[in-house]
Amino acid sequence: MGEESERLRAACCVEVRTGGGTSPEPPDDEDVPTNARHAARSTQHAAPALRLGLRLIRGLGQAARAKLEAALEQGPFTSVADVVRRTRLDRRALRLLAESGAFDAFLPHEPDLRRRRAALWQVLDAERGDAGPLAPRRAPCGPAPVPAMAPAQLTEADYRMTGVSLNGHPMVHLRELLAPNGIRTARDLLERGRDGERVAMAGLVICRQRPGTAKGFVFLTLEDETGHVNVVVTPKRFERDALLISTTPLLLVRGTLQVEQKVVNIRADLFRALDASVGAEHARSHDFH
Repeated sequence: MGEESERLRAACCVEVRTGGGTSPEPPDDEDVPTNARHAARSTQHAAPALRLGLRLIRGLGQAARAKLEAALEQGPFTSVADVVRRTRLDRRALRLLAESGAFDAFLPHEPDLRRRRAALWQVLDAERGDAGPLAPRRAPCGPAPVPAMAPAQLTEADYRMTGVSLNGHPMVHLRELLAPNGIRTARDLLERGRDGERVAMAGLVICRQRPGTAKGFVFLTLEDETGHVNVVVTPKRFERDALLISTTPLLLVRGTLQVEQKVVNIRADLFRALDASVGAEHARSHDFH
């Protein structure tokens, strides 16, 4: 299975985690799973977990993964410093691991929003090593002197590093601003939308299709934190806003709701790009297949 297929499979699992009884976990360096897979938790009554594999970390090559797996043969890693010492990975690979959340399990004492930066701090500290026989490196004591990330920054880091977020969909961080302006969620439209009413929705464009048999119509799939809705774009509308529709990762659309036999679409006539640093620019869209 290719890395992009693996990423899509993991993203699907993460999206259905609430209803499927599966709890997702970040890439974990402690036992170095290569692919996304299910893992049984140690507690007797806990739900099974989906552990994201290191293959999902963008930029972490096969050579780095091989070093991790070889080092693991000596036993589980016990700390960030242990990973640095036993794998001898370069700074770039260690930084990728820290920023993706692979070291989070080694920092249970740190709040969630501080773990990535604290892990990176420990990477740099361990990599620096002793300054000499008279100045040996001291083991870290107490919290790392780093600021916490904002929730939106954590989601952005997830999408940038793995294309999947366990810390909230990008739209979660924008909902408070959008709701007062009549921007509805996918779930609301699917459950309470009425045929023919004017609606507005915003979300990630996860798919763009322009079938040769559709006479120039374009079909988008718009995803927010509650689900997804299909958007229909007429040939004239697409011609007018082709660049915006084709390239914008986070899109606000307004149009007329079409509900027929529980199939819900938005026939859109107005499009706006949402500019927010929430990771949308790092999400992968499947376009014009």
